[in-house]
Amino acid sequence: MIELRQLLPLLVPLLLIQLSLAIVAVVKIVKQTEFRYLNKASWLVIVLLLQFIGPACYFVFGRGEE
Repeated sequence: MIELRQLLPLLVPLLLIQLSLAIVAVVKIVKQTEFRYLNKASWLVIVLLLQFIGPACYFVFGRGEE
């Protein structure tokens, strides 16, 4: 069985990517006033609960006209 120590070189970069995507998405959501779909609270919940998929969905579907 694979130990956690063997997976750490793979998991650390993935964790950093996920964390940075979530932070950037949350900052953009808080600053934004108009959304294409849903509202601010919904996007915050989606981004924070659905790790990689949430921020990606926000950047593709949620950003309104600037």
